[in-house]
Amino acid sequence: MKSGEIVSNDNLQGDYYIVQFYVPEAAAKARAGQFVHVRIDDRLDHILRRPFSIHDVSADGRLSVVYKVVGAGTRNLSLLKPGAVCEVLGPLGKGFSDPAHDEIPVIVAGGYGAAATYLLTRQSPARGLFLIGARSRGDVILIDRYQAQNYQVLIATNDGSLGAQGFVTKLVQEVIQKYAGQKIKFYGCGPHPMLMALAKILQAHHLPGELSIDHLMCCGVGSCFGCVVKTKADTPEGWKYSRACADGPVFDLNEVFVE
Repeated sequence: MKSGEIVSNDNLQGDYYIVQFYVPEAAAKARAGQFVHVRIDDRLDHILRRPFSIHDVSADGRLSVVYKVVGAGTRNLSLLKPGAVCEVLGPLGKGFSDPAHDEIPVIVAGGYGAAATYLLTRQSPARGLFLIGARSRGDVILIDRYQAQNYQVLIATNDGSLGAQGFVTKLVQEVIQKYAGQKIKFYGCGPHPMLMALAKILQAHHLPGELSIDHLMCCGVGSCFGCVVKTKADTPEGWKYSRACADGPVFDLNEVFVE
């Protein structure tokens, strides 16, 4: 476990923030899809660390996390100023594999899931598509960063306030039709129902993909079994429990058990 000094902690939009920790060792090892476990403060009512997807890293040792203020812990984090220190454990978990040079990567994110997939755009020279779905305009984040990486951005919102109206899976179907016969690979991160719908579509079309299926992680290192998810297995039920924090959070599409 390392101490991570906060370099910056800025409001991104609405309730979304981006914080940079100075953790050179973690930043040097981090891969897209991995996460860090952060101890925000020493209060006895907040003794558990919180998992945050790694958004970005820099050569000078900074590691960025995007978070949304949803409770006391993240509210306390949003109030911390540069120079404050948090305990940072990581990078943890299994991340995404890099797209092959002859593949068109298609990133599918549900709202806050956009934070976890951005590093993919920097790990590979391949340029592809970024599909983001959200409840409304205020939950569509980071699209300018994807556009700066030359990704084509397609947006869907439930209320139609930005982009197409409906779920992001509608955009997925359109992309599958448009790129029929071409070598494409999907990378997904977002709410569990979205990921299950995405997995069902991709499996039906026999398309490759990797999904970040993360649940609330208490220990972050695979010891407590509090974050298990169902993955395919040769059992009577057809599935087994896998630990999101240690066996994932990224799973190959062929491992994903669709409920």
